[in-house]
Amino acid sequence: MSLDVEKIRAEFPILASEMRGRPLTYLDSAASAQKPRVVIDAMSDFYAAHYANIHRGVYQLSSEATVEYEAVRARVARFIGARDPREIVFVRNATEAINLVARTWGEENIAPGDEIVLTMMEHHANIVPWQMLASRRGASIRVAEIDDSGVLDLDDLERLLGPRTKLVAFAHVSNALGTINPVAEIVSLARERGIVTLVDGAQAVPHQPVDVATLDCDFYAFSGHKVFGPSGAGVLHGRLERLEAMPPFLGGGDMIESVSFEDTTFAQVPQKFEAGTPDIASIIGFGAAIDYLEELGMNEISAYEHGLLLYATERLEEVPGLRILGDAKEKAAVLSFVLDDAHPHDIGTVLDAEGIAIRAGHHCAQPLMKRMGVPATARASLAFYNTRDDVDRLVDALIKTTKLFA
Repeated sequence: MSLDVEKIRAEFPILASEMRGRPLTYLDSAASAQKPRVVIDAMSDFYAAHYANIHRGVYQLSSEATVEYEAVRARVARFIGARDPREIVFVRNATEAINLVARTWGEENIAPGDEIVLTMMEHHANIVPWQMLASRRGASIRVAEIDDSGVLDLDDLERLLGPRTKLVAFAHVSNALGTINPVAEIVSLARERGIVTLVDGAQAVPHQPVDVATLDCDFYAFSGHKVFGPSGAGVLHGRLERLEAMPPFLGGGDMIESVSFEDTTFAQVPQKFEAGTPDIASIIGFGAAIDYLEELGMNEISAYEHGLLLYATERLEEVPGLRILGDAKEKAAVLSFVLDDAHPHDIGTVLDAEGIAIRAGHHCAQPLMKRMGVPATARASLAFYNTRDDVDRLVDALIKTTKLFA
């Protein structure tokens, strides 16, 4: 089944907008994806007709809200192939999920002299929490290299896996280059050495099928706002035995069994990690986004976006002085580029005047930018609601840009 992209575009209200008097061309889905009407309506309907706090009320409205909220947990588990809905912990975003692991599993398992292995292509969200943990615990960070095309050097990564390595944390897909890493192979290298793995899946889950049971990682994190859902909803998937052995992250209501001034006993997972009132409506919207993606089909989404990536790569190569960074064979629909004599921020400003939204900067990946020899790039990231016409408008605007800076 192929995607009916024009029908899909009609389901995203914002795509009918104008910016600067021109039709919006939205090419920044890697930062945050736009929302289909079904997500917007699900949240509006929940607030208008079904809102109540969850888990605590004995009245009907609260019970119904709780059932709906927990049903999303089960849908997310199914969507990513989790073995048990209890392995799904709701958080605000992938960043919070990674920090949760660092502050709980990390504090319990990282000792002075231990090593944490990362890769050169990590987002700051998968660097800074581990640096903070290493500083607190007297551990060290080691970094696996990439080659000039943006592909992870697996031999270098394997060389770094020593007797003091306790964790390998890495991106499924690079947010800045689009490189798709061989997750199962990396996890296997770590597991045969007894090393725990955490995968930052923020750029993978929206665009390709993901099965965490097959990948066999210990932890997998992603954000709802990149999965065409609302901000304020995210997921930490953890192997059940890992989560059960970890201490709580935050203390407060809804994560306890009993409290006295002398002692507290904690709830079972996942409630143990979900203190306080969550962003209930965002989780409801997140569930609607998951349903929407499943209806379209993740294989169909992946195939369509790959075709669009090939077309966009070919077209961008026509722009004089433009250089694409990252040409891995296995790559998501992310195009980072530089343009002779034009700073990426200037490129972004000129394109904005044409109604084209791209990202410009270091993309929260400053070590990667340094490795690639640039301070920043312009980045066009594509999704299944983008078309070849969007790509053509981008290329036409970039050709105009080259003339401005000639």
